[in-house]
Amino acid sequence: MDPPLEVHGMSTHPAISWRDVGVELGGSTVVSDVSLDVPTGAWLSLIGPNGAGKTTLVRTLGGTVDHAGDVELLGRDGRGLSVRDRARQLAVVPQHPVIPPGMRVFDYVLLGRAPHQGLRCASSLQDRRRSLAVLQRLGLEDFADRRVDTLSGGERQRVVLARALVQDTPVLVLDEPTAALDVGHQLEVLELIADLRTERELTIVTTVHDLTVAGQFADIVAVLADGRLVAAGTPTEVLTPDVIGAHWGVEASCDVDTEDGSVTVTVRRRKEQRRRPATPATTELAPHATEEDHR
Repeated sequence: MDPPLEVHGMSTHPAISWRDVGVELGGSTVVSDVSLDVPTGAWLSLIGPNGAGKTTLVRTLGGTVDHAGDVELLGRDGRGLSVRDRARQLAVVPQHPVIPPGMRVFDYVLLGRAPHQGLRCASSLQDRRRSLAVLQRLGLEDFADRRVDTLSGGERQRVVLARALVQDTPVLVLDEPTAALDVGHQLEVLELIADLRTERELTIVTTVHDLTVAGQFADIVAVLADGRLVAAGTPTEVLTPDVIGAHWGVEASCDVDTEDGSVTVTVRRRKEQRRRPATPATTELAPHATEEDHR
């Protein structure tokens, strides 16, 4: 068993541990022999080409997909966790959340308290106060009585995040949290997650396509390709022209901030993939025709 990846300044005790994890769906291998530890308090970004197995791997944390190998969450075998126990340890923000039509923002966020409620599943005054406090922290208190389906993409994403935060879990998983947002709202949501991580000492797992997002926010970057873990380490170790070229098939420039170690990635097609400028089209005149005939 490999030792946990060491990240400077944080505990190496793993909050999440995948050991020889494999997943088959429909007779095809989607994830194969993945072993990776995420230290408590770390931010892991899973990156890779489309179909690499990123979403499937995070689904093993939520217990929504059968798998080979072992998945541990906060030192406990995932197979031994009840649905309620898992929901008290792990909150998930899916890429495509299902929101009941017509539901108010406050009622939707309050659903996140369900793992902490009794058998009657009735919300307490404490649950309602907790939900309101999270709405206020995310700047959503004025939306409490609005229907979720009337909100903008950025507002809706914050509401889904609020529901996850109300669960009060030490681990937060976000599958493509900014996929449907414009650049401005992407940064707003990511910076909010970064702030909340510090405030709550959260362990974060995100799947992303934007390599710069991984390079600027994550402590650990892991690359999946064809269901296999092909690289893992700090952003400066993983986000290199060689790694990106090998698995995305593009040329890359990777600029490292010497103060904080973050990486900004710029990609472009390889020279052999670039199309030559098209030759301007010309019109041939029909025999015996004049230019006047073509006007």
